[in-house]
Amino acid sequence: MSALKKTALTVTAAALLPVLTITPASADTEHRTADKKQPNPPASMSSVGGTQLGRPGTQVSLGPGAPVLPKDVSGRSWIVADAESGDVLASHNAHWRLPPASTLKMLFADTVLPRLPRTEIHTVTNAELADVGEGSSLVGVKENLTYSVHDLWLGVFLRSGNDAVHVLSSMNGGVPKTVMDMQEHAEELQALDTHVVSPDGYDADGQVSSAYDLTLIARSGMQKKDFREYCSTAHAEFPGTQVEGKKRETFEIQNTNRLLTGDYGISPYKGIAGVKNGNTSHAGATFTGVAERNGRVLLVTVMNPDSEESQAVYKEAGRLLDWGFAAAGKVKPVGELVPPKSAVTPSANDANTANNGAPAKSHAAGKGAGGIGTAIAITGGVLVVVAAGVFLVNRRWPLRRR
Repeated sequence: MSALKKTALTVTAAALLPVLTITPASADTEHRTADKKQPNPPASMSSVGGTQLGRPGTQVSLGPGAPVLPKDVSGRSWIVADAESGDVLASHNAHWRLPPASTLKMLFADTVLPRLPRTEIHTVTNAELADVGEGSSLVGVKENLTYSVHDLWLGVFLRSGNDAVHVLSSMNGGVPKTVMDMQEHAEELQALDTHVVSPDGYDADGQVSSAYDLTLIARSGMQKKDFREYCSTAHAEFPGTQVEGKKRETFEIQNTNRLLTGDYGISPYKGIAGVKNGNTSHAGATFTGVAERNGRVLLVTVMNPDSEESQAVYKEAGRLLDWGFAAAGKVKPVGELVPPKSAVTPSANDANTANNGAPAKSHAAGKGAGGIGTAIAITGGVLVVVAAGVFLVNRRWPLRRR
């Protein structure tokens, strides 16, 4: 049983509850033995975003009327943050450096997506698929067939296709260059817990990130029009085989983010709009999601739940989102999502660039920089997005209407 299940929070109107610190006991239950001792988080971790975020255990400061944290959350590391203000509402080992699995594809997309025109057509070679890891998730890219960049990104986001990642990496100058580009971008975002070894998140020695970093990366990605489109797409048609003289076949692919599409006993989460899930034998299950209710947008990341509950990473993320929406305005932030290193107040030209769908050249400095403003809702599993203003500090950006 998770240590969180043994925790009871009490709050009085006279004073805020001091920050709660709990050391977890959790692991990848699918790949551990019953008597294997579970690892503990480091005694001290990065303090990016605030000193409390560098402490092991759960960090939360409840005010009067705030709900207690959900008991059934067993992730080794997790975070709940207000996506627009950047306030971290609660966290658990936020800076613990852990294998990220395919959630690292968010960094891959945030780095590479702006560099390749979505209409560009590419013929896949044998060499581009040669180093895809054994047992990788695949979308079904085949050598000697042509695909648009748009097709390949759908393969990355919906099916977590490592084959699509390797082809796009080749188009970006190769896997080693892409890894270097991703690392540089992580450092620009101040995602300093992140060390990139492979662009697809496939298990590799030394490849790590953290709940805090993945949340920063998702927040950055959600400022890009194409990123928002792909991570919120539930179903799409993907190019299949080609027979000369006939129209090329297609097959349907579905997003593996269960809070977006449902399935396996999970219902679509009301207000969900992405972003990325992952699962490997070394990392366990990982997930970062963004959702909106009543004009408030929250980001949540959960890494490696220790629960034997089916689809635990999604259920725990949903519980944390529910808590975050109920607790907003009733908790004292325990930290913040920091802006990129180069963040400055955007100019009018930068705003115009952002409005055209390309990433703005700079972001607003200070608290709220890099923030996310959205108007999103899920009804019956169908994403509905409402266009709004260009993104600036505490303003909303446009999202596609479906």
